[in-house]
Amino acid sequence: MDPPAPGAPTANAQAGATAWEDLVTTALLGTDRRTPPPSVGTPGREAPVALLDAAAAETVRRRAGLRPARPASRPEPAPEDPRPPLPAAAARRLALLLADRPGASGGGRRGTAPDLMELLPQWLALANTRNYAPPPEALPALLDAARGRTDLRPAALAFAGPRALWLARLNPDWRFALRATPGGGTRLPHLEDTEKVQQLWQEGLFAERVSLLAALRAQAPTTARDLLASTWATERAEDRLMFLDSLRTNLTAEDEPFLEQALADRSRNVRATAAELLSALPGSALAARMAVRAGACVAVDHTRDTPTITVEAPHECDASMERDGVVAKAPAGRGERSWWLGQLVEAAPLATWRTRLGGRTPQEIVALPVADDWQAELHAAWCRAAVRQRDADWSRALLGTPSDPEAGGPGAVSLAERAKLLDTLGAQERADWVAGFIATHGLSEAFQLLGVCAVPWSAPLGRAVVDALNIARDAGSYPWSFSGVMGLAERCLDPSEAQRLDGLLAIPEEPENASPGAGGYWAEAFQRLVTTLRLRATMTEELTP
Repeated sequence: MDPPAPGAPTANAQAGATAWEDLVTTALLGTDRRTPPPSVGTPGREAPVALLDAAAAETVRRRAGLRPARPASRPEPAPEDPRPPLPAAAARRLALLLADRPGASGGGRRGTAPDLMELLPQWLALANTRNYAPPPEALPALLDAARGRTDLRPAALAFAGPRALWLARLNPDWRFALRATPGGGTRLPHLEDTEKVQQLWQEGLFAERVSLLAALRAQAPTTARDLLASTWATERAEDRLMFLDSLRTNLTAEDEPFLEQALADRSRNVRATAAELLSALPGSALAARMAVRAGACVAVDHTRDTPTITVEAPHECDASMERDGVVAKAPAGRGERSWWLGQLVEAAPLATWRTRLGGRTPQEIVALPVADDWQAELHAAWCRAAVRQRDADWSRALLGTPSDPEAGGPGAVSLAERAKLLDTLGAQERADWVAGFIATHGLSEAFQLLGVCAVPWSAPLGRAVVDALNIARDAGSYPWSFSGVMGLAERCLDPSEAQRLDGLLAIPEEPENASPGAGGYWAEAFQRLVTTLRLRATMTEELTP
């Protein structure tokens, strides 16, 4: 008799499969409707029990007959983390923070307990400043927290260190850590090793090349630009756009020739990005061309009783304007001429307006009236130019003084614009301006402005916020209207302010027109604020060597 062909089932295997099918069929139909196989029946035993015993025995036989699979290779050991370990008290605090569950935001909660998850970002930032390494047993919870909160990922992954990437390669739930890390966690070559840098640039994956270019741009801007230029013509449009964006770091006049070439790119998005970068260089040829175009649209009319800015927006968007990054098609609901004007003005160097408008300072220019309802469009474009060119003088002029009755300064058109203008100023100047704004206008529009202030808030800003909250409480204001600011205060007030808040913990007498229960809410909110500030002070002590 010939032996069975390789891979063909043997007689024993076929018999085993048939026996298993008989057992399964009997179990599905029931022993009342189908007589169990003869091998199952045992004198004195009930058929269902005997069937289950036979199935158990057959299961063992089937498993014992399987050939063991080839064992998978063991993973490489986790990399070492050279950073010093956390102090014991800080490690316990981290475990408590990670064990907390996300709840409602900030001041919208009831009760006096701090929101620990909202303190985790601040704890991570401080731990990263101290350059501590996390306890290995905390890494799974840390990665789970970062998985659920994208805003937490940069600080969490920086703190988790190389072992987080090692774990991410073993658990699909944590793969976001590889995507969130430049180069997917790939270790870059030493930037001085020209041969390996070139090899990675030529042969690496896209994420690795982006990471390499960003690292080079931070340390050797010219080398990074030359590397990009060497393969620019062969890159895909979407890749060119991403690579070009890396030139924002350490952007200088030396980048102008390369960016001028990019203005002729086949991709409209690449052309627009190159134009934006060139307009951020006030001395570039593109900035000069934009200055000529914008200057032809804006002038001062001295024939009126008061010098007045007049605007004559472009009547067409020609090919040269499009080459310099002007988008011809206006968004829905926007006039074409105002759309073109805004793009020209925001790309023109702000320094040119002093000469164009009679030697006036930014404050004097912004104070001039603008004819024919063009003020909002013109000032909004100047706002964008001040942010793009990081021009503090123009930002101050457009912001105005915080006590201006219009609450927004003469030039800012929205809270978002004011916040961006403030971001061009120094930390102390930002805080002082926002403090003055709150002292004059209260907290109703201050939330977005507070978001650009450095943490912890300066003493004047902190006092302004607390005083405004106290005024709102005494006035019987609807308490939940200030929940966002209260939540910000918990995270941003200097912990030393806790002592000043002790007098606000009692439940106040409610005015007749106050919201029902408002006094109790305010007392709870201030108690939670004090408790949170003291906890933050303790956290800082635990992380201080």
